[in-house]
Amino acid sequence: MINVVNCSSILDTNFSWAVKIPKEAVNKSRQENNGCAFVVVLQFKNMTNKNQTNNQTVLNNAVYGITMRANISNLTDNIEMIFTQNDKVSEASCVSWDGKGELEWTTVGCETEINNNTIKCSCSHLTFFAVLMSLPDADVTAPYLETLTLISSIGCGISIFFLSIALFMHFLLRKAKSNQATKILMNMFVSLCLLNAAFLSNESVANTQDNTACVFIALVLHYSMLASFTWFFIQALHMYLWLIRQNVTITNYMRKITVLGWVCPAPVVVVIVSFGGYKAVTLNTTSGKIARMCWITNPYIHYIVNMGYYSLVFIFTTGIFIMIVTKVVYVRIIRATDDKRKTFRKQLMMVLSLFLLFGLTWSVAFFSYGPMIIPSYYIFTVLNSFQGFFLFLYYYHIHNDVAGHFTDDPESTDSNTIISQSSINAVENIHN
Repeated sequence: MINVVNCSSILDTNFSWAVKIPKEAVNKSRQENNGCAFVVVLQFKNMTNKNQTNNQTVLNNAVYGITMRANISNLTDNIEMIFTQNDKVSEASCVSWDGKGELEWTTVGCETEINNNTIKCSCSHLTFFAVLMSLPDADVTAPYLETLTLISSIGCGISIFFLSIALFMHFLLRKAKSNQATKILMNMFVSLCLLNAAFLSNESVANTQDNTACVFIALVLHYSMLASFTWFFIQALHMYLWLIRQNVTITNYMRKITVLGWVCPAPVVVVIVSFGGYKAVTLNTTSGKIARMCWITNPYIHYIVNMGYYSLVFIFTTGIFIMIVTKVVYVRIIRATDDKRKTFRKQLMMVLSLFLLFGLTWSVAFFSYGPMIIPSYYIFTVLNSFQGFFLFLYYYHIHNDVAGHFTDDPESTDSNTIISQSSINAVENIHN
């Protein structure tokens, strides 16, 4: 059913879509139809295009054909089609098809204007029209959500188990023998253990629909994540002072970096919780299962705070990583041995160890765009959910080789820490 209304009131109607035919097009129709204007508007449902991408859909699943029994093209006063949606429109594109051959959409001759929940298509010709809507990226990852969640749950569970063993071994068996490098590593273990525990319990808390509990678990999850990032930074800073600067005297060194590691993230989460930034988020899967999570609901806060915070850490840790690897490789070349296979294996293990200690595995998130989005999600999930397990292996097998050679005296009670060592020996001790 078609309703004819005054052109001046086309935007004030309650219709979901409307067509405005300009006087120029009507005059052309009269000229070619013996003085009579002729207009036909047709609506076709379920017209599919085999070349249409998976992240696009036709608005209302409808194609509109307009004919006036005349050659209507190159109009100076364009034909307009207005579409009104219930929700705010993000991305849309007005397209047309000439009706010949296979259905191939083109944007030539049509302009798109979006204003809140209204889409206006302005076209200079008559043919078949439609509006292509771009689906959000979340729909692209929806088929993989359950698999990624399963991998994360398994990885976090395993990481918690082995991190707990490492903490038990440290506090009950090795605490008296620990040096500053080990103490920094243990603080990192605590933050990662808290992060994994908060993640595993997050969905269960969200399903209770208790707002207070949801805000609390989201706060703990966010705080422990930022704390982990901070300890990655501190780990790199300690390596820098030990290997690069050297001969540095710092008063109350451990006390200062401990305060930095645990206090620095606190103001961030306090500000977010004061603005009500933590709420329950609903995630849909293709199987119809609905998953809930307590997290940051505003994408701008997520990207500015989390990506910004980690980006600063990443820039510093990457710089230290490059400096250390370059220095170690240089020393290895100077002190070349006959067993080059063993040397290469040691260098590889050193690189992997530093990669984990500096939290560089989290940088995979920077590649979560375009065709790399799904592979990067899987790589990110595996590396970071199992990070605690990998660090336990490092602690158990390599701890004495790396941390045990640090020059700070574990038996010293002096409040001053003097980090000093010859350049060559310090580099050699990284992974000897």
